[in-house]
Amino acid sequence: MKKKVAIVYGGYSSESKISQKSGGVIYENMDRSLFEPYLVEITENSWHVHMNGGVSPIDKNKFTFIEKDEAVGFDLAFITIHGTPGEDGKLQAYFDMIGLKYINSNCFAAALSFNKWACNSFLRAFGISTAKAILIRNGETPNPIEIADELGFPCFVKPNDGGSSFGVSKVKTLMEMPSAIAAAFEEGSEVVIESAITGREITCGVFSNGPEVIALPPTEIISENEFFDYAAKYEGKSREVTPAEIPVEWTTTIQNTTKNIYRRLGLKGFARVDYIVTEQGVPNLIEVNTNPGMSAASIVPQQLKAAGLDLTKTLTVLLNLA
Repeated sequence: MKKKVAIVYGGYSSESKISQKSGGVIYENMDRSLFEPYLVEITENSWHVHMNGGVSPIDKNKFTFIEKDEAVGFDLAFITIHGTPGEDGKLQAYFDMIGLKYINSNCFAAALSFNKWACNSFLRAFGISTAKAILIRNGETPNPIEIADELGFPCFVKPNDGGSSFGVSKVKTLMEMPSAIAAAFEEGSEVVIESAITGREITCGVFSNGPEVIALPPTEIISENEFFDYAAKYEGKSREVTPAEIPVEWTTTIQNTTKNIYRRLGLKGFARVDYIVTEQGVPNLIEVNTNPGMSAASIVPQQLKAAGLDLTKTLTVLLNLA
């Protein structure tokens, strides 16, 4: 019997459209001789399965749906939601409660990684280099002068629990600070302000095949804009070089650091870790993505190809591990 796999996409954040593209790529690349994939869309108003040109509602009590007058469940889930509730651990906790296996990182690892402030603070204790940062919670009144004294300019203002660069601003003056903080709060309940680190933006995909953690060839992101914002990521305003044209020792350091982070956080499935690498070759952690983009334009599929790995075969390994 083929295993029924729910490819869960959508979500409640601004990243839902990107999630849809990721889900589509996973759906198209799943081995049909072993698995029977279903596209399951989760929105704030509806949970449903796309099938036969229509949709069937999901029963949230058991994560089942009706097909030919019978209740149908799933053997496995692959969460491709970027943002809440799939990247912050909420959906994983729900799946744990109903006993549905999934290939993604578990609830705790996802929740910790999704909180940029908590994740970076945790990893800093294990010697991972990160930018100096300040956390602002909703209801607090930040003082731009104190922030400037602490972090200097330029600095980055970003939602603590967002992704795809929604609500992220590069701030160069005191006058820009209030509007940047307001924009970040539109995307999340907490805001992180980080000092800017000068260097090259490098990102490294990673996954585990069971016996070992495999770090993929790193990618350098060269943005036409001042930083890797939404337009750079998804509107062609950047150039991605895979594998990154960097010294061999840099590649080794980045891959080893990425595997260390993967193990320290207890991650599963695919992940991607973003860095700013200084001219001395020191990778400074930007963030950890436990549900990285898997669309045709996304970085991890590029890195798999550069490593000589087939996406369908790699998916089969991850699904069998789950």
